Amino acid sequence: MMPARAAAGVPETTLVVPALELIDITRTYGTAENQVHALRGVSLTVCPGELVAVMGPSGSGKSTLLTIAGALEIASAGTVRIGGHSVGQLSATERAAVRRRNAGFVFQDYNLIPALTAGENVALPLELDGRRPRAARREARRALMEIDAVELTDRFPDEMSGGQRQRVAIARALVGSRRLILADEPTGALDSVTGELVMRLLRSRIDAGAAGVLVTHDARYAAWADRTIFLRDGQVVQSAATPGGPETLLGVGLQ
Repeated sequence: MMPARAAAGVPETTLVVPALELIDITRTYGTAENQVHALRGVSLTVCPGELVAVMGPSGSGKSTLLTIAGALEIASAGTVRIGGHSVGQLSATERAAVRRRNAGFVFQDYNLIPALTAGENVALPLELDGRRPRAARREARRALMEIDAVELTDRFPDEMSGGQRQRVAIARALVGSRRLILADEPTGALDSVTGELVMRLLRSRIDAGAAGVLVTHDARYAAWADRTIFLRDGQVVQSAATPGGPETLLGVGLQ
C-alpha cells in the first residue's frame, strides 16, 4: 500500500482558494417530533492538492455530507462554497452546471445510465458541458484506459459485473478537468488489486492539483488521504492527519 503523505502545505504568502468549503452545515429531515438531524454544524475546508477521508459508523452522516458538498442536496443551514462560489442560492440548473464543471462523483450504486455504453456514460458530462461528441468520446476512452477498463467501452451496464460498473463510474468521475472529486466508498465493489489501482489514480489526480473527499469504512484506504475526519451522530468528533489518524479515529468510533 502506498504510504500516507503529509498534508499539502502552501507558503503563508500564497493565496489559495479552497476547492470546497462547508461552513457550519446542518441538515435536518422531517418536522417536529419526527425531525432527524443528519448533520449538526459540520465545517470542512479542502484545498487543491488535498485528499480528506471521512469515516464513521452507518448513519453518521457521511453520505449526506458528500451530497451536500457536491450540491446534489441543499443544506438546511450553513454555507457551501465550491471553488470560492457559494452554491446555496443558485437555481437547480445553476447548481447542475457547477457540478458538471467542477465536481466528479463516484456513487455507491454507480448511477450509470442503462441505455448508454460505458464510453457514452463516461463522455456524457463532457458532452452536456458543450464538448463535441467525438472529442468527448476520445477523452472517455482515455479515462477508461487509465482505470484499466478500456475493454468495457462498448458494453452496457447490464453486461458488466458490479466491479466493472464501479470502474466505469470512477472513470466518469475522473474524466476531464474537474477540480473536486467526491467518492462514496469507491472501492466497495472491487478486489484489493483493483482497489489499489483506484486509489493510485485518485491520489495522482489529487497530487496534480485536484481536491478530494473520500468516504470509506476501511482504514487501509483512508491511509491514502492527507487527513481523516470521523463523524458520529452528524458531528465531527475528531480530525487527524494521516498517518496514525484512521486507527485513532476508529478507536473513537468504537467507544
